Amino acid sequence: MNDTAPLLAKTSGDDSYSDISFHKPSLRDRAFRDLSFRKCSCAVLILLTLYVCYFSHLGAFGFIGPDEPRYAWIARDMEESGDWVTPRLYGKPWFEKPVFYYWSAAVCFKIFGVNEASARLPSAVCALLATLALAWLTLPLGGWQMARWVLLLLPSTVGMIGFSHAASTDMPFSAMLSMAMVCGAVALDLVPWNFSEENPSADAVLQNELPEKKRDGQSAFRQTKKAIYLSLALFGFFLGVAVLAKGPAAIILAGGALFLWVVFTKRWRDTLRLFHPLAIGTSLLTCLPWYVLCVRRNPDFLRVFIIEHNFKRYLTPEFRHLQPFWYYLPITIMALLPWIFWLAWFATRTARKGEGGHRRSQILFLVAWGLFPVLFFSLSKSKLPGYILPVVFPLGFLISLAVARTLKSRHVLGRYVLGLIGTLLLVSPGWIFFSKAHVRGPLVSLYILVAAVGGLIVMGTALLRQTRAGLTFCVVLVLFLLNLVYVSVSKLDAQLSARSCARQIGLERAANTYSFKLQGSSQYQLSFYLHHEIVEWSPNVAGKAVVVTSGKNLEELERSAQIVAIISEQSPQAEAVMVRPRF
Repeated sequence: MNDTAPLLAKTSGDDSYSDISFHKPSLRDRAFRDLSFRKCSCAVLILLTLYVCYFSHLGAFGFIGPDEPRYAWIARDMEESGDWVTPRLYGKPWFEKPVFYYWSAAVCFKIFGVNEASARLPSAVCALLATLALAWLTLPLGGWQMARWVLLLLPSTVGMIGFSHAASTDMPFSAMLSMAMVCGAVALDLVPWNFSEENPSADAVLQNELPEKKRDGQSAFRQTKKAIYLSLALFGFFLGVAVLAKGPAAIILAGGALFLWVVFTKRWRDTLRLFHPLAIGTSLLTCLPWYVLCVRRNPDFLRVFIIEHNFKRYLTPEFRHLQPFWYYLPITIMALLPWIFWLAWFATRTARKGEGGHRRSQILFLVAWGLFPVLFFSLSKSKLPGYILPVVFPLGFLISLAVARTLKSRHVLGRYVLGLIGTLLLVSPGWIFFSKAHVRGPLVSLYILVAAVGGLIVMGTALLRQTRAGLTFCVVLVLFLLNLVYVSVSKLDAQLSARSCARQIGLERAANTYSFKLQGSSQYQLSFYLHHEIVEWSPNVAGKAVVVTSGKNLEELERSAQIVAIISEQSPQAEAVMVRPRF
């Protein structure tokens, strides 16, 4: 009976044979469905990360600091006046920065209206484009597994979140510079193009030493030549846009990073490839027309922009942004939180052993790209946090590379790093208690609870050796906490910005509104929202006037003026009162 059972099972009419034959495909189908579900879940998480970190709550709070309202004013003036060449602040030429951000914001104003979200949208879009460029670069280097970590971890760093929500030139400049460096890496043959005997190296392409060979009815010579020349053209284009965004600093940072890479690798000949006439010509065609037009219309442009706002800003303390030499070390660490600990991977023996010659050149390119801006701006006499933003992109790339390799090798470092991140999330509510702003309410309590419980869960996954699941949970937790921060900050709008004060004053009283010993940032904000330059009040102003001052200067104002009415006292930084002179 045992011998005849297999024969009976093989008969065409036997139902048991039919069940056996369909059993394995059903397992494959189930595995395929599970894989598809994981991919869809990962894609949804990536889209959610990009939206929450870059585009969510762009207009939830008013302009902060002096730069946002000034840059937004200039962009609005361009859109209203139709003069797209000369940046003007309160009707006068303003040559602190070049024109790229103003153009971008002016276009957004024209399409979406004049508001905070439109002013910050160029930074968000530039951050997205640079992130996608870096993710594209990872595909031939580490595949989809590494690319997804770039798309999840880089946007959720503190630096990317903060500057993508700022109406300033820092993110457009850093993003365009990063895209230029990505194209430069392709032109330097750092990205493996799988060249073979029928598809030779990039050096032979640029030296026109290739024979004509046919493949699939098309010339392999032409395909390779187009790829190399396209990368050179895009390198020049994005570098030119970076020069339009912030000036010659783009050339200095790109050139300095390449110089450091050459020092590390001794590949002088490869670096000269980026000085190809196509790259230089494309760069000049991108940025030079505006500079020429601006000089022709404004003879003082080069002196003010190049000498005062570049050389003097770097070489002298004239702009009063004095900081110690080591200032950018903690700023860089803070900008890469909460993922900074992953960089410790490159100090491990496993990481050093796994680096071959070509892979080592790739890593050193990213290291040089991230190291030179820190060295360069540390020597500057004028230091601001935004100057260091270009290093976030390559270091974020290295963080993603470390994550991908740690997960693949199951190295013990991954569990330690995950535990540190969980501890950081656990203690993250500490900023609430040290903040000068009055942050209280149910949202704050919810933040403290979620951060505490979430941090403990992350630490638990580290103890259970579930590094991948714990890291994914970290990303979800950061997104949730970030939304709570957005909503909490929007409720502090009156303390952070003069937007609510300007709304209470109203546009109809803008021409009769003055400031009295007000902080420069609040004065710029009022000027933007009231669409009128706010000047200093003096007792010589006849009749009633609206005066905006800080709470601590209100008593001094009362010595020279009689307060008729209080218009707004929501914030001690900007209180608006109706006054008339005592004498």
